[in-house]
Amino acid sequence: MNRKLIFLDIDGTLTPAGSNYPPESAMQAIRKAQAKGHPVFLCTGRNPGMLAPVLALGFEGAVSCAGGHVFAGDRVLYDCPMPKDQFELGMKLLKETGVFRTIESRDATWGDEDLGDFLAQAGEGNSELVRWRKALAEQLNIRPMKEYDGSPIYKIVFMCKTMEQLKPAMDALEKDYNFVVQDVAAHNCLNGELINRQFDKGRGVKIVADAFGIDIKDTIGFGDSMNDLEMIETVGYSVCMDNGSPKLKEISDLVCPAVEADGLAWAFEKLGLT
Repeated sequence: MNRKLIFLDIDGTLTPAGSNYPPESAMQAIRKAQAKGHPVFLCTGRNPGMLAPVLALGFEGAVSCAGGHVFAGDRVLYDCPMPKDQFELGMKLLKETGVFRTIESRDATWGDEDLGDFLAQAGEGNSELVRWRKALAEQLNIRPMKEYDGSPIYKIVFMCKTMEQLKPAMDALEKDYNFVVQDVAAHNCLNGELINRQFDKGRGVKIVADAFGIDIKDTIGFGDSMNDLEMIETVGYSVCMDNGSPKLKEISDLVCPAVEADGLAWAFEKLGLT
């Protein structure tokens, strides 16, 4: 088998949503693949600060911040924070329509202080929503917005009740930013993120592949939600978790069992990676 370059989303793919702990079966499969010479990268919307506990399990690097910050070991391959004027405009317009905001720098995350109350009223069914709820409850590096220190921001995560609340920000910024709204319905809640159109997970995959000298046809991507779309469209072979988005399943080459049902181990074996 040719050397493969493997990309794993975290929440809902490598780990249950909101967790930093992959199933042991997944880690065993990953270690076997690495021992065969297949590099394994995280490919996630999380910033390096929030993915650090998972990265410490022994991955070669990450496409982080949904593609805005890409690194292999200690080497930064790509870095693209939001311009300050666009960040400030987006924050202002979202606040004015009652949208709840979370912002991510490279190493830290800040959220509107009343976000926890909003999430407590929302329903289940969305891996991103569950992650943020758990992260708030467990205080995983999400600080009150009033403590924001001015660090460069890579993306804004939003939660609201209607699309109408997003319209002013979309009118102002959609030319330069993709408003990625999760397609898995959560009761009384829409959530998603503003992603700079200069990058995405798919372009992050290409950056890593070029750095490692691996043909894109020899890349494999695993995801579960629509923020994995560009990765799934870019890699040579795509896998969606059974707990994932119906739309993503339709366009993936393989659907594997859910993360809690040892899906990664199953898929790694089926694809001959272990």
